[in-house]
Amino acid sequence: MNAYNALINNLDKLELNRIRENIDTYLNMIADGEKTAVDALYELTKMQVDFKQEQVIKGNVKVANFPYIKEMSEFDFSFQPSLDKAKIMDLMTLRFISNAENVIFCGTPGVGKTNLAVSIGIEAALNRNSVYFITFQELMNQLKKAAEENRLEKRIRFFCRYKLLIIDELGYQKMDVESANLFFNLISKRYEKTSTIITTNSPFSKWADIFQEPVLTNALLDRLLHHCSVININGPSYRLKDQIQYLSEES
Repeated sequence: MNAYNALINNLDKLELNRIRENIDTYLNMIADGEKTAVDALYELTKMQVDFKQEQVIKGNVKVANFPYIKEMSEFDFSFQPSLDKAKIMDLMTLRFISNAENVIFCGTPGVGKTNLAVSIGIEAALNRNSVYFITFQELMNQLKKAAEENRLEKRIRFFCRYKLLIIDELGYQKMDVESANLFFNLISKRYEKTSTIITTNSPFSKWADIFQEPVLTNALLDRLLHHCSVININGPSYRLKDQIQYLSEES
């Protein structure tokens, strides 16, 4: 086997696909004096590094379990004038993840809480942070099932391994004591180690009604709010946006 064929064989074995796809072009440029060997090697390896980073980013977004992909550039801030855009853009710097801080979006259904949480989560994933999205109801279903099967600690470790955990739609139904304790256990394990984003339609004054344990609720809020940005959104529903616009045009 000559040196060229051996090189191609090694590139295939090492799965250096970007270098393999472009090697002939660069060998020709070296032969024609258009590139030095060092420049060619640098550009080829940069292609491979960029490709690997792109795959990591795509993988992070894929495993994050987002319900849809919507980046912050698609969010209509003009529809929610009460929302402080500067605060949202500060969250997009991801400083809160570096500082293991939390974010809670509060507001009535349809005001954009989930959209904002997803957009921040996507930005975090694109910057190679491990992210996971789950609804509050599904989270509790998984924790309760794990507890029944005597594998609760393993499941909590699964949720704790993510640098950013997004919990959507807290507050749509009351919880039993077991569920409340399971949720508190998870939040306590993540406290001051990783970041959590929660979306809720219930003000904090109503959380004791949801968890039905005032002492536990206070302890939970103490951990969530200790290092936390609370974003209250008071405005119309995006789900009714098109209907509102249609009615305005008709009138």
